[in-house]
Amino acid sequence: MNVNTQGDYAPVTEEMGVRLPLLALLAKEPAHGYELKQALELTFGAAYPSPNIGQIYVTLGRLEKDGLVRAVAVEQSNRPNKKVYYLTEDGREALTTWADGIVEGPRVRDEFFMKLVLAPMTGIADRSALIGRQTRHFLGIMRDLHHLAETTPPEDRFAHLLIEGAMLHLQADLDWLERCREELT
Repeated sequence: MNVNTQGDYAPVTEEMGVRLPLLALLAKEPAHGYELKQALELTFGAAYPSPNIGQIYVTLGRLEKDGLVRAVAVEQSNRPNKKVYYLTEDGREALTTWADGIVEGPRVRDEFFMKLVLAPMTGIADRSALIGRQTRHFLGIMRDLHHLAETTPPEDRFAHLLIEGAMLHLQADLDWLERCREELT
């Protein structure tokens, strides 16, 4: 499923998508790419869109280039050497800055709202149709989230909280769309 569970329904940036979670996991202990992928999956379950292993290794390479992690080749018998990644002091500082920072609140500059106001002015779209299409899209995401919640094991507390947060944000967006329908159509 391609649901962005951060509540903004926009593509996840590399910074939040993989980069900072990898730094956080490496702050706990050194690891190689597959261990990091498994740790993300075990921590967040199905609620977290798990990156593919290629994305993890590309991100680790960028983190190494930026001086936030360092890699050490570890010899293995009967297998190719593997790289184990360690957090550097710069990486710990970046992680601390992230942890101490605030997360932006509601967005005032909303792409859908811009479309809702401007597209009908040009004659290329009908407000009611735009609201209906967006509502159907959000309802589809809500169904997917309900299914995800039902199929996620109860002991996956982090996953359930993540799913619940996404559903609450989505419900607020659905309520707002209804308000737009009342005011603008």
